[in-house]
Amino acid sequence: MNLDDLTAKFSSSTENQRKAIFSTLFIAGNKLQTLFDNYIPEVSLKQFMLLSIVRQSKEPLTFTQLGNLLGCSRQNIKKLANVLMKKGFITIQQSPHDTRAMCICPTEKADAFYVNDFAEYQEDLNYLFEVYTDKEVETLFILLSQLYAGIENLEKRAAMKKDREI
Repeated sequence: MNLDDLTAKFSSSTENQRKAIFSTLFIAGNKLQTLFDNYIPEVSLKQFMLLSIVRQSKEPLTFTQLGNLLGCSRQNIKKLANVLMKKGFITIQQSPHDTRAMCICPTEKADAFYVNDFAEYQEDLNYLFEVYTDKEVETLFILLSQLYAGIENLEKRAAMKKDREI
């Protein structure tokens, strides 16, 4: 079976298309992670995403805040952060707003990585999306943004089910 066969099989109904979209998100995520993990020698894709968010933030974010943004646990953020700290990309400091919380701050090495090395990866990102028109990119952006609302609905439903079990 190839991709065209799968597309034909799942295009017959909205229900099948939903299943195909869900599967595609999972498979695409795995493929992108494998490609970038093999391609960026200094950091994994997950470390890269954490570092990107840390650099984009106007103020230091806590492990919990970063976990919420990246869709993973505080403990996973702590593991990623420890590796990035050992590599010299970040420092871990006490939160200025909550003495019990720890924050992640980028170092000069992180800034240098984005200035010197990131241009190459930006080209790859452009290459990834060159099969789309600007309008298609805009539509995909809007639809993926709406997907977050669907994920929030699913999280609320899961929380309600969990509350009923208690």
